[in-house]
This record gives sequence, structure tokens and C-alpha cells, in this order.
Amino acid sequence: MSLLGKSIGFFLVLIFISVFSFSFIGFSNELSQIQTVESLLEEKVTTNDFSLHDNSYIYDSNGNIISEIYKEENRIYISYDEIPTYFIEAIIATEDRHFFSHKGFDITGIARAFLVNAENQSIEQGGSTLTQQLVKNIYLTNDRTYNRKLTELLYAFQIEKMFSKEKILELYLNAIFFQNGVYGIEAASQFYLSRSVSELSLAEVAYLLAIPNNPTHYNPFINPGNTTERKNWILAKMLELQFITKEQHNAARDRKITLNPSKKIDLYPDYVTYIHYEFEQLVGEKEGYNQKIERASTNEHKNQYISRRKKRVEELLSSGIHIHSSLQPKKQENIYQVIAQRIPNQSIQGAAVIIDHRSNNIVAISGGKQYKKFDLHRGFQAFRQPGSSIKSLLVFAPYLSERNSSINNFINASAFCKNGYCPRNYGGATYGNVRLETAFKHSYNTAAVRMLDQIGIETAFSYFFKLGFTKIVEEDFNLPSALGGLTYGVSPLEMTTAYTTFANEGMFQKARGIEKVLDANGKVLLEWDKNPQQVWNKETNSKMRSLLNKVITEGTARKAYYNSGNNFIGGKTGTTNTFHDLWFIGLNEEYTTGVWVGYDQPKSLAHINSRAPHLLIWRDLMGD
Repeated sequence: MSLLGKSIGFFLVLIFISVFSFSFIGFSNELSQIQTVESLLEEKVTTNDFSLHDNSYIYDSNGNIISEIYKEENRIYISYDEIPTYFIEAIIATEDRHFFSHKGFDITGIARAFLVNAENQSIEQGGSTLTQQLVKNIYLTNDRTYNRKLTELLYAFQIEKMFSKEKILELYLNAIFFQNGVYGIEAASQFYLSRSVSELSLAEVAYLLAIPNNPTHYNPFINPGNTTERKNWILAKMLELQFITKEQHNAARDRKITLNPSKKIDLYPDYVTYIHYEFEQLVGEKEGYNQKIERASTNEHKNQYISRRKKRVEELLSSGIHIHSSLQPKKQENIYQVIAQRIPNQSIQGAAVIIDHRSNNIVAISGGKQYKKFDLHRGFQAFRQPGSSIKSLLVFAPYLSERNSSINNFINASAFCKNGYCPRNYGGATYGNVRLETAFKHSYNTAAVRMLDQIGIETAFSYFFKLGFTKIVEEDFNLPSALGGLTYGVSPLEMTTAYTTFANEGMFQKARGIEKVLDANGKVLLEWDKNPQQVWNKETNSKMRSLLNKVITEGTARKAYYNSGNNFIGGKTGTTNTFHDLWFIGLNEEYTTGVWVGYDQPKSLAHINSRAPHLLIWRDLMGD
């Protein structure tokens, strides 16, 4: 290009910049007074605009990733210090040779592009710098108009004032699109080659950087020949600027690239689904949304706060957070295998929860057989009648606490009727005065209802309300509740958590799956507060442990027995009158485990009751 041509191009570009600057001010009529272009740019271009979406992760208790979280943009943000030199040299050689010397736009490049466009009477070339391309990725469309190009120039100039050259390169290499939903060099490296950028060869770097120039045309899954051709062109440009030697160029040019695509990590759908739910609750608790939802005076206001909480959760999940959970993969996998083995009938469902009651961590939770992510989760979203498993929590523990009774004291287990309510024992059997231990281990209904009546319904529920149940309503304040006759019921997670009190000297602490949430820089962002609450005293708790042990050794749960040596095991069965639900909640020295078996649409399980799948599942999970 001649000197005269360059001069004309430079002159014309300056004219367009000047015209656009005045137009830019003219379009700001909403401002109370005329401002300079610089002040307008300071308002419109802020550092907040350069917060790129980043993948988030859920980890198990061993620190291994079990779920990558992203929607449209798969991006793994890395800092400038983590970017290999080859990437920087390749992008400089092919996209912007004067990057480290210009102020956001390259006059020579713009003039050259302008003359080419004028000659072709179209906008074929843009002459964009890396900074301008970053502007386009963050702010602008791909429309090829001079108005958009001039906006791009002004924004690029402002960005060069805001950031160092290194930061701009960092942003650019994390922002560029690599097709197949992948953004940024690290995500691209892992997606296409299953390795980090730090492990790539020169040839692989050039191959990856071939894609963003035209992601469809250079998609290596569809057009590998095109990708290879541009790879070699990139290597030639790097050689031209002496970033690499002739030997390096030849070796990289001749090296064939083999794709090794990786799949999105998304394991243990039951546990991960629960963690998503708990994370939303954690955000709501720590940032005040939950309190506003509870205090909302109308459903409209309640839904507004729920929507705001959800939006905040999405913001955090797109910021590159790290959610560390308590999942123990071996126990989670064991739940899958045991439930499938013990409930072969495809139409019968089952769920289990395992809590490490020493730390109150949920180490495994199932949503049902063949569970799919975000479906109805039977572990914490299915509320069913608990049957006799509620007796430990609503009847016997409150009774022992209020009466200071011995488990060898007697209770009348004969027929009982009050206000037309006449409960029956299993099989219609009748009993007289029996010891509390006998009434518990054999689950006599008449004794339980009589005990609830004696201590008072409100007194019993004053204990029960401390155990974290969420769907107890005023209509539940009646005698049938002693046998699990509740309006909405309880979830397996709620029941299992409530039973951890018997492992913790009567103290209740809500069980959690999330141990901590870190931000992208490794700083603790969120974690649950510890607020244990005394529900019953240690003496009552000791008596309950003795009763729970008798259920397994001598009572209704003998099929759950396993040889634990000298260690404690105990629990309580629960069967609704119509056999719609089978429960067993029990504990040993380390874990509290709850098991529920039933149909999604309740109907009788009488045909499998004698096989006691709920007891066998519990035994298999706890005795492994």
C-alpha cells in the first residue's frame, strides 16, 4: 500500500471518529447536562461488565469433582499467569501484532481495512485489535456497520485505560468462543483434548486457536481438515515473527492432532440434586431471602422473593464457585445396589438417607430407583405417613422425659377409645398391662395412643416441633398422630435427621450435605451455622437407645440385626395400617440411616411385607 493511500485512510478514519463522537453525545439526551465522550465512556464501560461466566463445581468428601455446573457457556476461567506463552504468542502473531504498543486501536490496520472495504464497496475487513474484539464479545453485536465499528473504537480506547495489556489478554483468551458451547482456552483444552492448557504441545495450541476465527467453519468435529489448515497457517505466522524456530514449526506442522473429547462430569444425580436444593436454601438463609419468604403477606410477594433468591443462586453458580459436600461415593453407590437388589419390582420405589451423626453430615441420599437428575426426589421431597416410626419421637421420648419413667414401668395396652377414635393393634390383638419396653419393641398401638393422651398432645408436639419437620399443621394435633396419622406426612431426610438425636445425647442439629462454599479465589463464601438444640435430656436419651436396641434384638426389626460386636445398633419400624409405607430408621455408632419403601401412588405393600425389604436394605447399608 502506498504512503498516499495510508494517509487518505488515516484521514478518513479520523473524520469518522470525530463524526461518531458528536453523534455519541447527541444520543445521550437522558443526561441532565452535556458530558464529554470520556465521561460518558466511564459511565458506560465499567469493570463490572467484564465478569465472565465461569463453571462451578460440586465436590465429594474426598475433594473429587462430582458435578460441573454450567448452562450455555462452558468456561473455566484462568489467570494470565496460568496462560502458556505459546497461546499469547500465537494470538499476537495472528490477530494483533501491535497489541503491546497501540492504545486500543491500530490506525494502520484500520486504514488498510477501510481501503479494502472502499475498493470492494462493502465492509469486508474490520482491522480490529484484540481489545476491539474483546469489546465486541462483551458489548456489541457482529453487525458490520461503521457505526458499530466506531463505537468499538471508543470502547476499546476506554478499556485500555482501565486494564493492563496482560489483563486484556487474560479476558480475551477466557472470552473467545470455541464452538460446541465452549468458551475460553482452558475449557476448550479440556473439552477437545481432555487436558489442561499447561499440558499442551505447540501443535495442539495452534490447533485449538484455529477454531475461534470461524467456529463453525473450523469445528474440528465437523471440518477437521479446515482446522488443520488454519493450524498450519498460525504456525507460519508464529515463525514469521520468530516466536518459534524453523525446527519447532516443522515438527508442529507435521504433528497430527488426535481429539480426545471429554464429557461433562455429572455423577450421582440423587445427591447432586439435593445439593442444588440445599445450596438455594443456604443462599436464602445467609442473604435474607428465606426470612422474607416466610414473612411475605401475600403469595405474590412470596413468589417475588422466591424468584429473587433463584436469580441470586444463578448468579453465584455462574461466578465459578466450589461447593464442597459430604458425599461418600461408596455409600451412595451401595444405596443404588442394595435398593435395586432388595426391591426388584420395578413399580415399587425406595429411598434411603445416611447421615454421619458425629458431624451431622449427609453422606448419601437416594431419590429413588433409577433416579434422574432434578426429578421428584423421594429422599427429601416425598412426604409420606411415617407409621409407627413416629412413636420414638412423638410418644415414647416425650413420655419418658415428662414422666421420668423407667422403661420397666407398666403401661395399659388394652383396648382404647376416645371421642370415637379406637386404634387397633396389629392383627387385632389385645393386651393388658405391659412394660414400656415391651410396648415399644413390639409396637403396640393402644399403648402408644394412651401414652400420648396421658402426657397431652400439645406437650408431645412441643418436643416434636424441635426436630425440623416442615409439614406439621394444626390438624395434626390429635391422637391418631401417635401412629403416624399426619395430614401431609414426613420425608425420609426429616425422619433420619430427627433420629440422630438418639446418637447425640438428645441434641438436634439439622443435617447438611454442604460443608462449605468457596468463591473462585478459594475464599469461604458461604457455610452453615452450627446451632444444636437440646430436645430431650441425656437420661431420656439413654433409655431410648435401650428401647431402640431391643427393637432389633427382640422386637419387630429382628431381620435388621447384624453382628456389630460390642457396638450399639438400634432403630424403629414403621408400617401404616394399609401397608402403603414401610419404614425403618436406625443407627449405629457412626451413622443414622433411614429407609422408606412404597409406591409413588400409595397402595398396599402387604404382598411384600413379610419379606421386610426395608429392614434388609437397612441391614445391608449399615452392616457393610
